[in-house]
Amino acid sequence: MKISRANLLSLGLVIGSFVMAAVLYNRLPESMPTHWNASGVVDGHASKPWGPFLLPLVMAGMFLLLVVVPRISPQGFRVDRFQGVYEGIQAAILAFMLLVTALVMLAGIGVPVPMDRVLVCATGLLFVVLGNFMGKFTKNFFCGIRTPWTLASDEVWLRTHRLGGRLFVLAGGVSFVSGLLGGGPIPLLVAIAVAVGVPVLYSYILYRRIEGFKDGSTHGGGSRRSA
Repeated sequence: MKISRANLLSLGLVIGSFVMAAVLYNRLPESMPTHWNASGVVDGHASKPWGPFLLPLVMAGMFLLLVVVPRISPQGFRVDRFQGVYEGIQAAILAFMLLVTALVMLAGIGVPVPMDRVLVCATGLLFVVLGNFMGKFTKNFFCGIRTPWTLASDEVWLRTHRLGGRLFVLAGGVSFVSGLLGGGPIPLLVAIAVAVGVPVLYSYILYRRIEGFKDGSTHGGGSRRSA
């Protein structure tokens, strides 16, 4: 089976995380930091030998899940209809996870890392990437804005994802700037809530409008034929 360049890149990112953990293993403390609160203060640790490999293992699991998804999609909702876009998203997510892994490793060996700022900036960039891809999604059960109304109508799916893509890019930009300025996680959370909530509401309103128009046309046509 031929492996695409994007899948090779994703696999390389996963392998890179394990290599990083192995190279830095002896320099990492017996109990290394693994979680930071909203203020950037460490509030979680993991012990060796599993601690350094925890995030690489999560990356490996995510990679396997993302590879399996296209093969279990039901007919009519195939991810392979936008396979190149899907694999690009896969690589972007794993690159984000590799960055998080690298930051955790650096913090573990004593490098001062402003996790609260860097993670907000990185999340913003990920949202910009996702937003640029979103308009190219076709209807599926695994990625995108999957509401009962987008799944019921191709037009609602398309128009909702065009709007969602713009809002994701905007949310990503707001988050990135917030991270640079040290605005904390609140602007990020608000931006995400808007980017997700508005398209969901829009999909419902648009579906009702389209269905109402169809019903009106049908009833109007029936009245004319009766006359």
